[in-house]
Amino acid sequence: MSEVTTPAGPPVEMPELEIEERPARDANGWPLLGLSLLLILVAAAVLAGGIAAGGAGIAVGVALGVVLALAGLVIMAGLTPVAPREARVLQVLGRYSGTVRTDGLRWVNPITDRKKVSTRIRNHETGLAKVNDLEGNPIEISAVVVWQVEDTARAVFAVDDFVEFVAFQTEAAVRHIAGSFPYDSHEQLSLRDNADEITGKLSEELSLRVASAGVKIIESRITGLAYAPEIAQAMLRRQQAGAVVAARQRIVEGAVGMVQLALDRLDEENVVDLDEERKAAMVSNLLVVLCADRDAQPVVNTGSLYQ
Repeated sequence: MSEVTTPAGPPVEMPELEIEERPARDANGWPLLGLSLLLILVAAAVLAGGIAAGGAGIAVGVALGVVLALAGLVIMAGLTPVAPREARVLQVLGRYSGTVRTDGLRWVNPITDRKKVSTRIRNHETGLAKVNDLEGNPIEISAVVVWQVEDTARAVFAVDDFVEFVAFQTEAAVRHIAGSFPYDSHEQLSLRDNADEITGKLSEELSLRVASAGVKIIESRITGLAYAPEIAQAMLRRQQAGAVVAARQRIVEGAVGMVQLALDRLDEENVVDLDEERKAAMVSNLLVVLCADRDAQPVVNTGSLYQ
């Protein structure tokens, strides 16, 4: 067993596989189809000629006709139609003998067992799975995976059902990824804010999981992501509070910069000479105006700061 470390957790143990796809010995089937039909026609003619000859010619004609007909049927038994984006995995007496990928009418060893394997691109969409994220919050997540068979020998002989294998491994990988990252976070990768990075890690882990079945992952995407209904309202309020705090922080940072700029410009252009107390009052007023939710209400001061 070899260990491969996944991007989001402990290593996945992958079995060492000795079997790999190799091309089978095949030939163009059309000439051999013509040959088999010709042998059957000749067999019929010989049989008819022997019967017409009578006597000992009957036995000779029947024997020769049967041999020729059987030869034609044996050749015809080796004919195998192969559709585009489809392969035939050949097995002779329990042993893998190769894979035919060339489309059209092909001829192979007549005694081989031929299993059809589609190499077309396929989609698999997981159901909506309910799992806990890294922080323990229950979430609902689903994903779609685009995949195809890359090694037909492994797809047939390494697992019982490679389609079912991909489905189960996809479900396991989605649950593992969902439990390895928080739903929402400003300090690390999160499921909501870093979709491209998370789907990249999902594709990488899936590729490791299904490699033993000869399957290649083309793409994976998270199609559904939400808090579980029982905590959705509470988490929405927390997100809203976090958004308000973040907005206030940006407002305060901007206001402090504007106040600093105003004081620097006043000093540079000698507009007014302010002592420390007046500067403090000015800073306070500007911050109130800039950070307030409502428009400023001007107040006419008929006195001075010290009266």
